[in-house]
Amino acid sequence: MKRDDDVSWGRLGWIERLFLVLMAIWALLFFTGMAQRYQTLAAVAAIFMGVLAIVKIGRMAMRNLIWRLRNRLIVAYLFIAVVPIVLILALMLVTSWALVGQMAVYMVNRELDNRMRTLDWPAETLTRAPARDPQTALTRSLPMLRRGFSKFEMLATGEQQFRYPPDSKLSAPPEPWKNASGLITRKDGDTERLFAWAHSEQGGNEVTILAPITAELLSGLVPGIGDITFPGYTQRSAKSHVPAAANGLDFGVSFLYPMFVPSWENPTAPPRQLYFMVDTRYSAVLGIVFGQKADWSELAMTALVALVGVFLIVEMASLWAGIKLTRTITGAVHELYEGTQHVREGDFNYRIPVKGTDQIAELGGSFNTMTENLGRLIVVAKEKERLESELAIARDVQNQLFPKDVPFTKSLELKGVCTPARMVSGDYYDFMALPNDGLAFAIGDVAGKGISAALLMATIQSTMRTQLSTANGSPLQHLSAAKMVATLNRQLYATTSPEKYATFYFALYDEALHTLTYTNAGHLAPMLLHGNNLEMLDSTGTVVGAFPVAVYEEKTVTLEQGDVLLAYTDGIVEPENVYGEMFGEDRLKDLLVKYARADSAELIARTMEAV
Repeated sequence: MKRDDDVSWGRLGWIERLFLVLMAIWALLFFTGMAQRYQTLAAVAAIFMGVLAIVKIGRMAMRNLIWRLRNRLIVAYLFIAVVPIVLILALMLVTSWALVGQMAVYMVNRELDNRMRTLDWPAETLTRAPARDPQTALTRSLPMLRRGFSKFEMLATGEQQFRYPPDSKLSAPPEPWKNASGLITRKDGDTERLFAWAHSEQGGNEVTILAPITAELLSGLVPGIGDITFPGYTQRSAKSHVPAAANGLDFGVSFLYPMFVPSWENPTAPPRQLYFMVDTRYSAVLGIVFGQKADWSELAMTALVALVGVFLIVEMASLWAGIKLTRTITGAVHELYEGTQHVREGDFNYRIPVKGTDQIAELGGSFNTMTENLGRLIVVAKEKERLESELAIARDVQNQLFPKDVPFTKSLELKGVCTPARMVSGDYYDFMALPNDGLAFAIGDVAGKGISAALLMATIQSTMRTQLSTANGSPLQHLSAAKMVATLNRQLYATTSPEKYATFYFALYDEALHTLTYTNAGHLAPMLLHGNNLEMLDSTGTVVGAFPVAVYEEKTVTLEQGDVLLAYTDGIVEPENVYGEMFGEDRLKDLLVKYARADSAELIARTMEAV
């Protein structure tokens, strides 16, 4: 395939042309400052057509890229092998990221729930405590509260009110709130903050405990896991708690988890969806899950690294094997392509190199054999063309040997036709005028076909015309058809190979006596129709050229007005139909009787049509 990468206006499509025109219009409007509205429209239209042009050029570039079989196989390998592997690796990475993130969120959420449960028991205990001794109950609950939260506020109302710490300004929650605990949002001035709380009511006593959710609190929930934040409600610590990477595959994980948190001010409103984020690493989560003492996380990461290493080694080996096989295949195809180019230019001596013993090598060998055979066929075809040219010349020469003009006679109408089955043939007929309105004519059939038979036919014609020319001054009564055929036999036998012979019918016509004297040397018997009587002029001797000495006789018949003499060769009676039946002499006799009153041209035409 020959590709032309020249760029010209005539080779651009309508998309590229329209894009260039729109760009020219936009540039004209932009630099002249005219028609701001149309400037924008032209820019949008140019961008749209530019995108279409880029897509079109990209498709053309891809077609040119994958024109070579090697590039096409590489692209196929990418889709068959590399893309699925990348997708599997991406799926494994996403799955492991989601799994580690979920595990981290679960551990943080569980620890946060445990912390918030430390507010439930003191609140319930204080609501059941005797009104006369709430301080004692508070003193007993403080250690538990401080283990969960370093900072908190408490408000107890009922028979006796008290606050913790004493300067706390915590107020009672709105009336609709009953027994509740968990996370809650509460406005602190213009800022909305996140708190853990517990609210308990019993026997007229009401206890509210409120602890702020701070960055220090969150970072201490699960030690060593990383940074935990509620975006919008808590700030990140100044120092990151995410542990350092254990190795190159110890990726960081950031995972969001939704939580529904009610509002302090609007207890009847639907809870608001908040998120808390955990920033951690694979090694941190695995270390907590499997236990730091056994150091399972390092062992797992080591095993993962080893597995990835083995995978990469196998993948590289597979890639090397694929590239090697691809080069073998595409190299052979490229050699075949080069070979076809040489063959197209007529170079049949080019041979492609054959390596290996596989099917591709066999294909290369077959190609070399094919080009060798094609070279031979070309030589044969050229030789055949030369022979056909020579045969055409021989045909033209042979056509010149047949008589062009029929000698004039007062009482005879002569007509002859020869249609060779091949380019040239060994069939022969001839007319020649004699003194005193005499006439000689002959018909023959040389054994065989082709040029050799045509040459023998020319020899027969030359011999007979030479004899007639020599005896041109002799009266017709002194000429003997039998002697002339015998002379022809001796000359043919002496000058031709033994297997060459011919059947020959020769006749002399006397215009004054209306007699026909003939010698039939093994030729098919001509048919003489005299009135309603059909006579066969049978052989009077053997074929000419087969024997050195042969005896020939001659016979004389008288021709009357209306008689028809039909002489022919085996090309008339021997052709077969689809059933294997020959045309035969009987059908020829029927045609002769049927068209006896027609002229010679019509009789010949009807005969050829029937044959």
